[in-house]
Amino acid sequence: MSTVYDCSRPDGRESGLAAAATAVRAGGLVVLPTDTVYGIGADAFDPNAVAALLSAKGRGPDMPVPVLVGSWSTVDGLVMSVPRQARLLIEAFWPGGLSIVLPQAPSLSWDLGNTRGTVNLRMPLHPIALDLLREVGPMAVSSANRSGLPPAASAEEARDQLGEAVSVYLDGGPSGDPVPSTIVDLTGQRPVVLREGAIGVDELAEVTGAEVDRAG
Repeated sequence: MSTVYDCSRPDGRESGLAAAATAVRAGGLVVLPTDTVYGIGADAFDPNAVAALLSAKGRGPDMPVPVLVGSWSTVDGLVMSVPRQARLLIEAFWPGGLSIVLPQAPSLSWDLGNTRGTVNLRMPLHPIALDLLREVGPMAVSSANRSGLPPAASAEEARDQLGEAVSVYLDGGPSGDPVPSTIVDLTGQRPVVLREGAIGVDELAEVTGAEVDRAG
C-alpha cells in the first residue's frame, strides 16, 4: 500500500523522507518532487528496482533511466573520468536543469537500460530531492508518468498514473514550469545537445568555450 506524505509540514517532510529512504533501500519505488516535474525513483544500483520503475511507467530498456545525484563529488565515482568541459558545466549549472551524458565507470554493477556504456547524470535544484539523494545515494529517476502520458506536475497527478506501483509519494506541492532539463552528451570530441530545455545552447557554448552541436 502506498502512502502520501505532505512535505509542506515539517513533521510530514521528516517522516516522508524517512519512509522514502527505507523504501529505496528495500528496492521500492518513490515519487519525489524535482525542479522540473515530479520523478519516479529507485536505487540506481538495484537492477530489480530499476526494472520495476520501467514496468511502472510501461517503458522498456530502450529508453534508459537517468541518474540523479545529491552532490558534485558523487559524479567522480560513477564515470570513467570527468573532463574539463563537464567540470565547467557542473560548476555553472548544478544543481539545476542540465543533464550530462558521460562514459560510465566500467566497474559499476547497475542496469539502467540500453545505455551503451554511458550514464545520464543530473543534480536537481529541489531541497526535498537533494535531502533524499544525500541520504540514499544516486537514484535512477524518470518522469513520474505512464509512457505516452504527460509528466506529473504534482504528487496527485503522479499517483493517478502510477498508483500502488509506488511505495511512497513525497508531496512537495505543484512543480514549477514543466521545462525539461537540457541533455548534453560529452562522450565525443565536441558537446552535443541531445535535448534542448532549461539551459540554452548559447549558454553551454559560453561556459565550455567550445562549439556545441545539436543532435541530428
